[in-house]
Amino acid sequence: MIWREKYNVGVPEIDTQHEELFARVTAFVETLRSDKEWSEKVSQVNETLSFMKDYVVIHFQDEEAYQAEIGYPEAAAHKKVHNDMVAYVGTVSEQYEKTGYEEVLIQQFAGKLLAWLINHVAADDQKIANYARKKEAEQNE
Repeated sequence: MIWREKYNVGVPEIDTQHEELFARVTAFVETLRSDKEWSEKVSQVNETLSFMKDYVVIHFQDEEAYQAEIGYPEAAAHKKVHNDMVAYVGTVSEQYEKTGYEEVLIQQFAGKLLAWLINHVAADDQKIANYARKKEAEQNE
């Protein structure tokens, strides 16, 4: 999964966070797809889950603050999407610990995480960028 400049929303802090998320998820997926034994992958899985639980919360807060700053009209719906992902990451993390570090669960998580990240950044977050550009253009008229 490669970061593309077209995913930028035009806010350096948020764009940097998105790039970091893409890099981490890419490394995570590559580890899962590698020929290593599951026992060798567990530390990367644990690190990624820990990172996701913390980082997405910070990132989502920053993104939501930006939405409030520009008066983004779909902010409430966007926040719900964020909250749903935070809950999903938490649920997977809890299930992972309870099941004794089950590989199938993590493979499913990786697939959903990868698809969600691409769709969210390339579609939902681009709506924010488009709104901000339109608003700025209207103010400059």
